[in-house]
Amino acid sequence: MVDRHTGVTPVADGAIADERPDSMDGAGLRVECAPERPVCGIRDILDRIGDTWSVLVVIQLRLYEKRRFGQLLRSVDGISQRMLTVTLRRLQRDGLITRTVLDTSPPQVEYALTEVGLSLTVILRELVDWAAANREAIDAARRRWDVETNVR
Repeated sequence: MVDRHTGVTPVADGAIADERPDSMDGAGLRVECAPERPVCGIRDILDRIGDTWSVLVVIQLRLYEKRRFGQLLRSVDGISQRMLTVTLRRLQRDGLITRTVLDTSPPQVEYALTEVGLSLTVILRELVDWAAANREAIDAARRRWDVETNVR
């Protein structure tokens, strides 16, 4: 998923307007974020939990309870140091993880899931189970598609 501005900004009358293109009316004017628009305000949250790196970091923290930066860097295959830093900051900002500076020399930092982060792992577990149960069927469908469309 692409990181982009997904916030809301105040409009002239003090209401809150959503800045994404899908929040514009036909005339290009911003539409108020209102209770009758249930998707308003959750897109940024869904973007975060749908982000590959966030999911993998949350899974690692669920498996090991607490991890230091270097441990996470080694255990999340393919993530760069910069991307791990960005991901950890976003998860911390969203209240899904905590960051604790340990009183060691040199200082070390430890990350752990919050209660909200732990509640997310219940859903992620179901998604992981679904992926494992359907992996062979999806692989077979991909092979059929590739043969039928001559994709190499």
